[in-house]
Amino acid sequence: MMNLSALVHSLRCSLLHIERRLLRAAGLERQLAPALAVNGPGLLPQLVKDKLEERPSPEHPPGLLDSILWMAAPKKRRTIEVNRTRRRSDSKLIKVKTNIDICPECGHLKQKHALCGFCYMKICLETKLIRKQMKEMEGGSLNAPVVESVVVYDGETPSQQDKDKRIVERPRKRPAWFS
Repeated sequence: MMNLSALVHSLRCSLLHIERRLLRAAGLERQLAPALAVNGPGLLPQLVKDKLEERPSPEHPPGLLDSILWMAAPKKRRTIEVNRTRRRSDSKLIKVKTNIDICPECGHLKQKHALCGFCYMKICLETKLIRKQMKEMEGGSLNAPVVESVVVYDGETPSQQDKDKRIVERPRKRPAWFS
């Protein structure tokens, strides 16, 4: 069970918290001293004591707190050791890749789970030529048939399954990587 002094302290903290919230809601919160003050334009809203007086009168020149921009500032300077430790942490170092393999088709280096970049460019070029030939067969890009397409290279014959499909014949041998 809580002793009496702890209960009074808890109650006091709660009441102070409620009081701060009410003052903030009413706009009567006291101004805190700045950690860093920078001279800036007078674009920020200014506290006006009288509603009739928009601008400060010539009798009262603008003070230091009238047109400044409040910014946060660090309490202490970071040491060189701390900065270098943060910048050179293990999570920011370049990781050594151990999943690099040689492509069996072209011999270039590639990641084990990915397609070789050199082979990918060859596939893109072949696909582009196939699409160009299909466009010439159709007479335009908007006249595409709704049937599936089959690409047949030299020395190949269409199978029985390909009877109802559109057949595109390529005048070259089928590439090993395009099967």
